[in-house]
Amino acid sequence: MAVDGLSINLATVREQYNMQQAVEACLKHDIVAIAPWRDQIHAIGLSEAARIVADNKLQVTGLCRGGMFPAADPAARAAAIDDNKKAIDEAAALNADCLVLVVGGLPAGSRDIRHAREMVADGIAAILPHARAAGIPLAIEPLHPMYAADRACVNTLEQALDVCDLLGVGVGVAIDVYHVWWDPKLEQQIARAGASNRVLAHHICDWLVPTTDLLLDRGMMGDGVIDLKRIRRSIETAGYHGPQEVEIFSAGNWWKRPGETVLSTCVDRFRSVC
Repeated sequence: MAVDGLSINLATVREQYNMQQAVEACLKHDIVAIAPWRDQIHAIGLSEAARIVADNKLQVTGLCRGGMFPAADPAARAAAIDDNKKAIDEAAALNADCLVLVVGGLPAGSRDIRHAREMVADGIAAILPHARAAGIPLAIEPLHPMYAADRACVNTLEQALDVCDLLGVGVGVAIDVYHVWWDPKLEQQIARAGASNRVLAHHICDWLVPTTDLLLDRGMMGDGVIDLKRIRRSIETAGYHGPQEVEIFSAGNWWKRPGETVLSTCVDRFRSVC
């Protein structure tokens, strides 16, 4: 019997499994929704990845990732747009619910975050017609401010929704609790996202105290300080009832454990603390 409402972002077991192995392990735990990363797809080939998804009737809750739009020169910005169009095509081949966008930070040598944010909006606008034609929604994922310089200059749900409002149909948000749990406007902005049907994905993990690495020390749900149930209630009240997607980067802990242990713990914690 499927674990209803649970998806596994395959980053969670990327050190234990390739995509084929990860799917087989998920199915053993009755998990029928996944979110692969592009490097995992490229490693086995897009046609094989699409076959795995179709043969096992999997829901792909998102493809990770597009984005990385800001760059110091026009050629690099054009290359990013071309790569994002390829990512849209890959998401379409997998029948993914959305393409997740980690939008990018400051170009090399820049201190102008306002200009970086303009380049993000321009980049998404440039790929949006292709995404609409392919039927793939674009999910802007605001990242914690600690990543503003190098990974994502869109750092709050409010900022992401402002871009959505600017660009219109086909753009929404991926709400990752790791990045937004601290935001005093979070509930207000979740309600705003729900009012315009902008919530495309809901990612879960936990924030450890102390955390030993800002990128690679995410916690298993229940091991940290995030009020997961409260955020889930807000998101469901806003109208999103899709799967919660476990996305854990954990170089010192969960990536070192057997994949079976990781997945069984994800199921247990999803049922008990989410």
